[in-house]
Amino acid sequence: MVDKEELNAISQKVIGLAFDVHNELGPGFIERIYSEALALEFARNNVKFEKEKTIKIGYKGKELGEQRIDFLIEGEIILEIKAAESISKIHLAQILSYLKALNKKLGLILNFCNTKLEIKRVVNNF
Repeated sequence: MVDKEELNAISQKVIGLAFDVHNELGPGFIERIYSEALALEFARNNVKFEKEKTIKIGYKGKELGEQRIDFLIEGEIILEIKAAESISKIHLAQILSYLKALNKKLGLILNFCNTKLEIKRVVNNF
């Protein structure tokens, strides 16, 4: 488990790479395009990641099914990519649920749809 400072350093690196992608591609593409570009940047910059990671969701000891997160960064940060008008309450609730399911502390939502990259940090019991 990494500490707050390490999580912040990793998240700042991810955000910096997301700005690079947004500056190069601009708004208007579907989420998959931004996801692929970020995966290329992560690989080029030695950021460990799992793309489209499947997670199991349980309830009272029973497995209910699976969900897929866009990225798990350095085994610690959940990253969700959006190409929406704005980050909504449902996006925030979704990533918070993923954080709880994986017992992780920090999630990032990056919305590439607008002329300015929209970033939301979501914290689970920090």
